[in-house]
Amino acid sequence: MKPVLFVTNHAPPARVRPFQLLHEREGVEFALFGGRTRHAGVEPADEAGLPFPHRRVRQWDIRALAASKDFRAVVGGTTGRVALPGAYAGARRAGVPFVLWASLWAQPRSLAGMVGALPLRRIYRGADAVAPYGPHVSEYVAARGARNVFEAPQAVDNDFWSSDVPGTRYAPFQVVFIGRLRREKGPLALIDAWRESGLDDQGAALVLVGPGPERARAGATRTTRFVGPATPVEVRNFYGGADVVVVPSIRTRTFREPWGLVANEAMNQGLPVIATDAVGAVAGGLVRHERNGLVVPAGDAGALAGAIRRLHDDPGLRARLGAHGREDVRAHTAEAWAEGVGSALEAACRRGTA
Repeated sequence: MKPVLFVTNHAPPARVRPFQLLHEREGVEFALFGGRTRHAGVEPADEAGLPFPHRRVRQWDIRALAASKDFRAVVGGTTGRVALPGAYAGARRAGVPFVLWASLWAQPRSLAGMVGALPLRRIYRGADAVAPYGPHVSEYVAARGARNVFEAPQAVDNDFWSSDVPGTRYAPFQVVFIGRLRREKGPLALIDAWRESGLDDQGAALVLVGPGPERARAGATRTTRFVGPATPVEVRNFYGGADVVVVPSIRTRTFREPWGLVANEAMNQGLPVIATDAVGAVAGGLVRHERNGLVVPAGDAGALAGAIRRLHDDPGLRARLGAHGREDVRAHTAEAWAEGVGSALEAACRRGTA
């Protein structure tokens, strides 16, 4: 049987297990067109050791690859200005089903985003099935005409991220940010909130793990540590040594956080998560206010400071939120993601043969 072509930009460590399970279930070859993009500042996986078939491609070559008739179906994600329309057009030329792996829950307001809005709407309507990140994306794509929607919940390798670790700790109370230090990820708001929280002089530390240009603008306090890029094992140790994880993403013209896998990773370590309402894991129902974390308005440094201070002052609340998070993230498994995408593929293939 011919394989399925899955077009995406890269395969970061968090995706390796889900991709492997999908390949084992469906027989998938992955076409990777991105650069050395890092999820959460984590060093990329060694592509030579990836446990599934894959190839490096250029975006401009994807249309011809999808149209080659070497594949029984094509899956494409909403990344790459040329990759997605090329994958869709190639599948249509080959006469094979197309599945959209959908992440957007707001249309980018950049020039490129506005130009691409109409073609993307056509893909939403024309795809044989859609596998969105979660209910927030399902609602968005359904409003744009998508049919055969099968949610593939965002997941990490829960076994890896929940393992007991020694923990990397610099202070009795430690707040951790894991991610690229870029404007849309909210590091500047987090630094402002840290100053406002008053924890600089109270045996606390803010640890920022990841690369990015915002470090130079952050104006860090004396208890702020910038770590830089880290391996998955090192990142897991930072979770193990933390008391709170913050996901302070903000909305920009070109970006709204599709999910935020940091939340999944942290919950596996039993950590409460403070996240903004611009984070997909909040809109998608994983991070819930007062259940397993605290939700604050995006870009509101005062509200973020208050949430950090509240969790510092209330160890019992931290323990309760963290325990609920560990329980709630169990449903977000690599197996569930592979099942969701697999169900979309099955529906698309049935539709294609009807």
